Amino acid sequence: MIGVLSDTSDPRSATRDAFARAVEGFAPDRPVLVVSHFDADGLSAAAILARGLRERGRAVEIRITGKGETPWEPEFRAELAAHAPGGLIVADLGTRAEPVLPGCPTMVIDHHVPTGSPEGATVISGNGLEPEPTSALLAFWALGSPDGLGWLAALGLIGDMAPEDAFPELAEAQGRYGKTALKMATSLVNAPRRTAAADASAALDLLMRGNGPKAVSKEPSAQRDLLLAAKAEVAEAMEAAKRVPPRVVGDVALIRFHAGQQIHPLIAQQWRGRLKDKIVLAANTGYRPGWVHFAARSATGRDLVAFLAEHRPAGADSRYGSGHKQATGGALRYEDWNAFVSDLGFPEQQV
Repeated sequence: MIGVLSDTSDPRSATRDAFARAVEGFAPDRPVLVVSHFDADGLSAAAILARGLRERGRAVEIRITGKGETPWEPEFRAELAAHAPGGLIVADLGTRAEPVLPGCPTMVIDHHVPTGSPEGATVISGNGLEPEPTSALLAFWALGSPDGLGWLAALGLIGDMAPEDAFPELAEAQGRYGKTALKMATSLVNAPRRTAAADASAALDLLMRGNGPKAVSKEPSAQRDLLLAAKAEVAEAMEAAKRVPPRVVGDVALIRFHAGQQIHPLIAQQWRGRLKDKIVLAANTGYRPGWVHFAARSATGRDLVAFLAEHRPAGADSRYGSGHKQATGGALRYEDWNAFVSDLGFPEQQV
């Protein structure tokens, strides 16, 4: 079921009702397995789902993604299957036609452009709604907007750059906890997944036990120290990458660098504001061996998912060209990257 929110004037109650029906179909004697992305939105969604379901007496296990991982890969699937979950919730990882665990009751909570409809799954999709709710906000609605977890929904909204006036939940959290505290917590929660190790478990730990954003940004803890160190590592990598000048061909600007950190989305966003009439591609040859990871941004209003589809190399897989119309990217093996940049007019950027 795709887009359960698209035909309703009350997406909050529609989300809550769809979630309740899906959970009723989960086996009650086995844990619910939540699989989520490792950015602020995905981590917050996972924390909301786990904390909310545990409050209702359900056993919950969480698996967040790591560098280059998706739950549709055979090794990842085998790991998930070993848990023998009573139900699976896939959060903030996209919506595809292929099921993650065939035969397991599944719910997808997401807001990216879907690439297919998974048969038999319940899909709670915010894509196409205006304004667009993030995965964490959808999870918050799904649990009936529980008191005390609104700050987690706010971290997801801030992390995905939702406008401040887009949702009353964000305004309420800002009034309760303060804008600065929420922004600081979001920045720290987002930092570990951008490091070379890409281990966001410390961030998830803080979101699982905290009672507000200051539990992340202010209260001393070993996890907070790890987040601060991650932020410093990313800042150092940014200093080097932001000095790389763009190469421009037609309406495309390409910035290529080599870093173990996931800073290509930050570099693309930075140059987006300076090259307002271009499609900006920030390409990182050092994030993962054998791959070029890149981010696409533009201030032109161009549909970037459609743009990448027009230039899709033959060997590209599901890591290419998903996400948002205004914020997308991908990962390509060297051979496919070489075909891609040659097609765009940058043959000298082959690796």
